Amino acid sequence: MSAISPEDQERIDAIEKALNKRWPENKIEPSLERIDALVDALGSPQLTYPTIHIGGTNGKTSTARMIDSLLFEMGLRTGRFTSPHLESFLERITINGQPIDAKAFIFSYNDIAAYLDFIDSKFDVPISYFEAMTALAFAAFAEHPIDVGVIEVGMGGEWDATNVVKADVSVIMPVDLDHQEYLGETIAEIAATKAGIIKEGGFVVLAEQKPEAAVELLKKAATLGVEIAREGIEYEIESRTLAVGGQLLTIRTPKDRYEDIFLPLHGKHQASNAAAALVAVEAFFGDQELDPEAVMAGFAAAQSPGRCEILHRDPTVIIDAAHNPHGAKALRQTIENEFAFDEVIGIFAALGDKDVEAALIELEKVMNSIIVTVNSSPRSLKLAEIEKIALRVFGADRVFTADTLEEAIDKAIKDSVRPLGDDSVGILITGSVVTVGQARALVRRRFAGNK
Repeated sequence: MSAISPEDQERIDAIEKALNKRWPENKIEPSLERIDALVDALGSPQLTYPTIHIGGTNGKTSTARMIDSLLFEMGLRTGRFTSPHLESFLERITINGQPIDAKAFIFSYNDIAAYLDFIDSKFDVPISYFEAMTALAFAAFAEHPIDVGVIEVGMGGEWDATNVVKADVSVIMPVDLDHQEYLGETIAEIAATKAGIIKEGGFVVLAEQKPEAAVELLKKAATLGVEIAREGIEYEIESRTLAVGGQLLTIRTPKDRYEDIFLPLHGKHQASNAAAALVAVEAFFGDQELDPEAVMAGFAAAQSPGRCEILHRDPTVIIDAAHNPHGAKALRQTIENEFAFDEVIGIFAALGDKDVEAALIELEKVMNSIIVTVNSSPRSLKLAEIEKIALRVFGADRVFTADTLEEAIDKAIKDSVRPLGDDSVGILITGSVVTVGQARALVRRRFAGNK
């Protein structure tokens, strides 16, 4: 992100403060009424460019970033909207793969601010933080202007604020249990809500799904008569081999076969994300063939901060935003299969509304010890509660506590020191996007100038 002047930073901070006074992202009133009214008042900026819309439970952000990278390498001006953010809320809105310029963000906010207050006055429930950010992204993209929007669903699908787009291509990543208080108690119910982003006349890419999710998604696709590409049927990963710094993939799509794609990301789940991204971009271009060199370049440039990201070597510090059992399982498999640590010291802080026990049961298989702590979110699970769960899963001799994430990192780094200075100990920090966002800043600061 480019340097921000003190004056602009002051204004950005004021905007963030104003937005944070709105309904938080975890508080939902399931309806498109307010966002419909807001974008209508703004002149429907989200309809001024074609869109690829990405939903599902896990893998949305990584897939969105890969789609963005591919489209940019193919010469298109891209706008990407993802959530939540790791360190700065400006990360949520990107133009051509880079976080929005502070001045452009301020301009777009000033453009929509009066409309936010106007819509607030019309409804019993005010515009939420997420609805405001979504409208701001749509307006910024129209102002730029962009050739294509890559829009990640916030929560669910059917009544998510992003679902006022008319997507040319919808992508639904694996559906699993999460946000049950809003989306439904079963995978089938959650899938039915997430299927709400499928649009008549569009194209839908379905990553590998559990059978009960697949039934709901296919039912919706059949009702709307959309074209469909399913992982394992219309497209597949033909081969995946580990490579230095990532993996090499061969992907068969409905129209072509792409060999020896280098993806600088770890994990089988990232290969699946890459395959879905490639099929989505292929569908977006229709009959036009993709330039294989642009495909290679797009994947080679792909980044996914906070997703099995190696922040430092000696000791090796890895952060991963796994915040539910499905994400924890993918992380566990990646650590088991793609890293060769003799010992892994875990650091874990989660939000209070997550299935922490199921996530820890997965992580226990790869963590030799765990330091439980809290993150900066007011929704962070209390230390006493997280310790109680960890003790049940790991046993007393493997669980340690730290009052803050910084103290946990300090302890893990001290505990990782070995007499011969070898790199056989890994430090794995996970449990929440908030946790890894904080950890990113703390680890960088700790090792600044120590390259």
